[in-house]
Amino acid sequence: MTTDHDAQPPAKTELDLNQFLPYRLNSLADRISQALARIYEERFGIKVAEWRVLAWLSHCDTLTAKKVRQYTGMDKARISRAIQALEGRGLIHRTPSAEDQRVHFLHLTAEGQALLDELIPLAHDWEAQLVGTLSTGEYRDLLHLMGKLDRQLTRLEERDD
Repeated sequence: MTTDHDAQPPAKTELDLNQFLPYRLNSLADRISQALARIYEERFGIKVAEWRVLAWLSHCDTLTAKKVRQYTGMDKARISRAIQALEGRGLIHRTPSAEDQRVHFLHLTAEGQALLDELIPLAHDWEAQLVGTLSTGEYRDLLHLMGKLDRQLTRLEERDD
């Protein structure tokens, strides 16, 4: 016969963050971002948000702040501060839309392009060092798997809407 004091407490629900993919990916992404940020902050005086605006402009030529927000996932205030800082340094310029004066098109200036011409090769070199531990196949597989997770996340988000 068992008594109340012999009963085992219910098992505690635990979460080992070292084995939890969302935590591991976020932690790794933060570490990668901060390590790369040290390069462009120290050498070029560029903050993370500013780098992301510049990088997207190097890829798309012309964007609006709204598009930058969509591409980067950063909040409106952070994007606005980054745009103001970049414009203040003469690295980008804004052109108002003829249809909607609230909308401004962002463009790299010659100075902004020159900065990127120096910074982008450094970023590529740093990335090559980071992934240098992976084989070509592992790197390809990593990008493929990240794409699959991204697509699945989109499906899950659409289902929740």
